[in-house]
Amino acid sequence: LMKDKNDFQLNISWFIHIHEDDIPLCERKTVTDFCYLLDKSKQLFNGLRDLPQYGHKQWQSYFGRTFDVYTKLWKFQQQHRQVLDNRYGLKRWQIGEVASKIGQLYYHYYLRTSETSYLNEAFSFYSAIRQRSYYHQVNKEDRPELVVKKLRYYARFIVVCLLLNKMDLVKVLVKELSEEIEDYTQRFNTEDQLEWNLVLQEVAAFVEADPLMILNDDNAVVVISNRLQEGGVPPLEQGMVVGQLTLADALIVGNCNNQVKFSELTIDMFRMLQALEREPVNLATQSSKPGTLEPNEKPAKRENPHKYLLYKPTFSQLYTFLSASFKELPANSVLLVYLSATGVFPAGRSECEGPYDFGGVLTNTNRDVVNGEMVQKRNQAQKEMHCLHPGDLFPFTRKPLFIIVDSSNSTAYKNFSNLFGQPLVCLLSPTKTGNIFNICLTFFFSFR
Repeated sequence: LMKDKNDFQLNISWFIHIHEDDIPLCERKTVTDFCYLLDKSKQLFNGLRDLPQYGHKQWQSYFGRTFDVYTKLWKFQQQHRQVLDNRYGLKRWQIGEVASKIGQLYYHYYLRTSETSYLNEAFSFYSAIRQRSYYHQVNKEDRPELVVKKLRYYARFIVVCLLLNKMDLVKVLVKELSEEIEDYTQRFNTEDQLEWNLVLQEVAAFVEADPLMILNDDNAVVVISNRLQEGGVPPLEQGMVVGQLTLADALIVGNCNNQVKFSELTIDMFRMLQALEREPVNLATQSSKPGTLEPNEKPAKRENPHKYLLYKPTFSQLYTFLSASFKELPANSVLLVYLSATGVFPAGRSECEGPYDFGGVLTNTNRDVVNGEMVQKRNQAQKEMHCLHPGDLFPFTRKPLFIIVDSSNSTAYKNFSNLFGQPLVCLLSPTKTGNIFNICLTFFFSFR
């Protein structure tokens, strides 16, 4: 710890001017401690990207340490705001950056744990940034990188609001983001203008992707959640026993060409992940102050199935995540694999009818896609290598498996073999009326 602090002194030397003797020792220590916490928090946050994306346990201790440092940093800047303003020159956008990082932590912790309550925690921090105008002064500074921080904050806030079905707020945020991007592109001649305009187009298309509107008796729009409501579990049929099998893990794969998406979340992935979750509980109401809950605290045992969201994975990536889920699947548990992907069809009629002869669904590749649907092979005698064939999933039928294929070539999986006698369900979309399948998917799921 002392070594870190000694190394860190170089980063704060700028704030101690010629009149360093005029700065009381206690205030100098306050600034030093703040800078140390700020630097440590950045190191830990940057280290998150190096953690394995799969597995349930390897990353938890690191997340815990990161949460701990950010909690200390947030409380420290609250307790010593006046000293930091006067001696360090703390700006409001810097406070906003800390709050934004905490929001990102909660969001990524939600992705890791599937506990929707952490979405509310992310929302509380993102909302506070907007309400307190932490980024308001950024536009007055001639620093495009600060404006980009603000734009990224808006994009992340929109994702969280989408997942919480706060559609009215999403529309307001999109309008504000549009104004911010317009101001940014007018003030700075940067290379990322087209990228930010594309972000706007994506989120606008995402919001408009579902034309279905439900009105109440007063003709007001009602937002219907796809998540499982408290007390909304359908009753068991006669003779069924609770707890025989539990849906524990789910891989949600999105690899459709030209499908509406925002960030790395397609509309199909968005709908399916909500169908596998319970309505979130606001954890802030159970703690002394909003945003102070430790990530290892849980309000009650109400776990959602653990999920991996894979946007356009390669075959090796998909197989790695499948193997990790299979390895860590608890006893009496089911692994769900949802494949929303472009169909890959065989180039010609095969004399055999094996698990690799009917094509499958596309995995990510840089090769061109013909007609938006069909991937052609260079050598018709060989099988398509950038494809998840039914036979590729056979090893995972050693444990209970639930497969959903939403694809133009879903029929490739219709004769899926159950080689090991374990529970197996294959739910296949129609090949021509997939939209109806998407609407009905939610009603197939209830997990206990």
